[in-house]
Amino acid sequence: MHAPTLAQWVGDPTGFGTAYWRRRPGVFRPDGGVRSPFTLADVDAALATGYLHEPYVEMTRAEDPLGPDAYLTPRAVYDVPYGGFADETKIRALLDDGATLLMRRIDQWHGPTRDLLAQLSAELQLAVEAFCFVTPPGTQGVPLHRDDADVLVLQLNGSKSWAVHEGPADGHWRHGRVDGEPPAEVLRTTLRAGEVLYIPRGFAHQAVGNAGLSVHLSLTIREINLGDLFRSLQKLSAASMKVESRPLDDDAVLAAATALLDHVRTAVAGLTPEDLIRHARRRKLAALPAPRAPISLGALAAGYDTPA
Repeated sequence: MHAPTLAQWVGDPTGFGTAYWRRRPGVFRPDGGVRSPFTLADVDAALATGYLHEPYVEMTRAEDPLGPDAYLTPRAVYDVPYGGFADETKIRALLDDGATLLMRRIDQWHGPTRDLLAQLSAELQLAVEAFCFVTPPGTQGVPLHRDDADVLVLQLNGSKSWAVHEGPADGHWRHGRVDGEPPAEVLRTTLRAGEVLYIPRGFAHQAVGNAGLSVHLSLTIREINLGDLFRSLQKLSAASMKVESRPLDDDAVLAAATALLDHVRTAVAGLTPEDLIRHARRRKLAALPAPRAPISLGALAAGYDTPA
């Protein structure tokens, strides 16, 4: 497997794919640690702008949910209030009180992270998204839960204690909180700055802040699900369809239904499972933010200033 971006996180991509991918969790300690495109200084900078808005920011506790008013505030433009902006003062106070700061989809608003994930997504041919968690020592932001994604966790600052439990028995499972008796534990570890934890899709997990202010970056690698496959089936089977969209009478409705079924049968007959998977994955990849393409207002201004 030629995956130089993945190699920076897990070492040998081929060995990772054989021994860990979708099989079991693991901890990776690359020589010199992993360099993150997103740092604690970037967290400070994002909050300091005053422009960070929900749902890109949330404060959370594992067993004590926080309402948005606890960490968001309105801002006025021409005396008109607009709500949902991150309040740096409230967030700092909640961190001091043991809450966790969650910053969502960093790849959508932080250029270097977007660029890194574009490279990783291209290597894996799977959609990759980025999230950041800031957790005070001795506290837990999220209860035991399953993610609908494979996750690569990079510890940026401090340390965090992780417990990873067994994955689902079959494909009939739900992501989110795990209630009742927890599945058997398969890995317990403390992740330190520069180290990477891999959690396979669906494996239940939870984490508690350890020494120092724990900051980690989570890369969620999204696989397609039944809904994605069904939507791709619709798209592929509807290609080049020539059926009246608004038939005017009963005979026309019957004719449209007949033509629709004939078209779909023909289209599906030539479709392979690999075609369907490829199309669904490409649709997910297409929804990711593109690598940075600055509009370069400086160059535009210079162009206007150039004599004709």
